[in-house]
Amino acid sequence: MASRSGSQQPGKVAEKRKPVFTKVEALRPGTNGHTLTVKVLSSNTVLQKGKAASPSLRQSRIAECLVGDETGTILFTARNDQVDMMKPDTTVILRNAKIDMFKGSMRLAVDKWGRVEVAEPADFVVKEDNNLSLIEYELVNVGPE
Repeated sequence: MASRSGSQQPGKVAEKRKPVFTKVEALRPGTNGHTLTVKVLSSNTVLQKGKAASPSLRQSRIAECLVGDETGTILFTARNDQVDMMKPDTTVILRNAKIDMFKGSMRLAVDKWGRVEVAEPADFVVKEDNNLSLIEYELVNVGPE
């Protein structure tokens, strides 16, 4: 009798879990693995390094984008190719996004383990008066005294 290695049955494809979409207001410091559908409100390039003419030098671009849904807004840090997708009035799906802390406030980011996808225009109105990046968090060390 032939033995099979692994617990997969032949011909059975590993099931992909359906993503659970998070709302902006539910984001918390130090969390990751978020999937969100957001609208881009604004995008400002904050860093542009490298020469586009020279392929040997890797170009590095960073833009701060204000994104949001019907529960609130947050700053999203777009890097390199992501910058091109983050145009105002565009709806995007951020997959496997994480919360970075920058000067005590939350920033949303998608690293190499996540994905930014342009989506169909969403039919929600962004709640612009709840910007989570304006909330300042203080680092509190919890431990034995």
